[in-house]
Amino acid sequence: MSTLSVLLVDDEEELRRSTAQALELSDYRVEALAQAEDALSRITYGFRGVVVTDIRMRGMDGLTLMQRIREIDHEIPVILITGHGEVQLAVKAMREGAYDFLEKPFSLQTLAGIVNRALDRRSLVLENRRLRSVAGKDDDLEARMPGRTPVIIDLRYRLRAIGATDADTLVIGETGAGKEVAARALHDLSARAGRPFLVINCAALPSGLIESELFGHEAGAFPGALRARYGKFEHGRGGTIVLDEIASLPVELQARFLRVLQERTITRLGSNEVVPLDVRFIATSKTDLEAEVAAGRFRADLFYRLNVVTVRVPALAQRQADIPLLFLQLVREAAARYGREDISVPPEVLVDLGQRDWPGNVRELRNAADRFVLGLDLPGTGTIAAEEKETLRLADRVAAYERRIIAGAIAAHGGSLRPVYEQLGISRKTLYEKMQKLSLDKRLLSGDGED
Repeated sequence: MSTLSVLLVDDEEELRRSTAQALELSDYRVEALAQAEDALSRITYGFRGVVVTDIRMRGMDGLTLMQRIREIDHEIPVILITGHGEVQLAVKAMREGAYDFLEKPFSLQTLAGIVNRALDRRSLVLENRRLRSVAGKDDDLEARMPGRTPVIIDLRYRLRAIGATDADTLVIGETGAGKEVAARALHDLSARAGRPFLVINCAALPSGLIESELFGHEAGAFPGALRARYGKFEHGRGGTIVLDEIASLPVELQARFLRVLQERTITRLGSNEVVPLDVRFIATSKTDLEAEVAAGRFRADLFYRLNVVTVRVPALAQRQADIPLLFLQLVREAAARYGREDISVPPEVLVDLGQRDWPGNVRELRNAADRFVLGLDLPGTGTIAAEEKETLRLADRVAAYERRIIAGAIAAHGGSLRPVYEQLGISRKTLYEKMQKLSLDKRLLSGDGED
């Protein structure tokens, strides 16, 4: 049986059941659903399978489902089932990216053949992605977002897939994780790359002038409006507009923005003229918008409209192994910025940095790189002063590193030694010997552990 699966969507129960049974008899794994919305919730970037969907369905139709799937991962094969007289519609859909179509009534053997070819194609796409990620192919996106951990590799491939489309996107991530870098990459990978890239900080908009700032106004629209003025939305026409920290947008304005998303038009304050708006929107948020919706601070309909394509930027805590590589790049950038010669980073510094927590994420790590280039200390890293480095033998450096690791593990486990020696892969006796040799004060222990 194939390791990939078939997602079958049809609101006609009898046809859905018979088609699913026929595919299962052909040794395919099948999940049959009656609604396109349910199918869409199962689609992710890297979905391991293909989709077979009827065009005419209650609620979301098959063509809309296909468009939504392509926004998430444009290389997922979508096979359309058409009724009599819908062939021209299906051919148009194929030009827009459908893999193939079948006209009712269709031969189940024919469907199985199409599904088999689609699964082969999907399998090849996924294998190519895997091989490219293992090879760590270097490109401009990798230079912007360096790293070899699975989460950052997946982010780069997701940005490539979404960037080429015109889909509005929601970018989620902690403060300093690189949400704006991801948004800029989406813009540069799109056909809008040569057009405006405008970032609007929703939290910094003046409360009394938000509508005017975004939508613009005509002369006399309000006291002090002496002449007409374009809003930020119009300034970004043809390009990409980033709404940074969209959760800060007042609830009353969220309804207006939802209409802009849906209709791609705006109306300036004091005017009845509708202005068409050709723009791609990217919204960023550091907060959980679902929680904001539950609390009544964010409109549910706007959240679901933005949540069709979501990019999650991982925190540094999720990719600690990338910290040394990222720090080296930030040091090179800082050296160029401050006009310094290439600066080498001692291994013990990189080890220390990789063990630290970085609540400020890449932004905090960049500040640390700047301090390092300027010859300042890196607080909390335990780095050795420059004049002392040359005098330390390798054994002393190894001992200093070992001491920091053991002391950190003891503190992390609250003084209980069992998890410490299990985590470090050494015996209890060896741990005691190293503590004695490295002059680790037993006062590090909390007293509530096994000692």
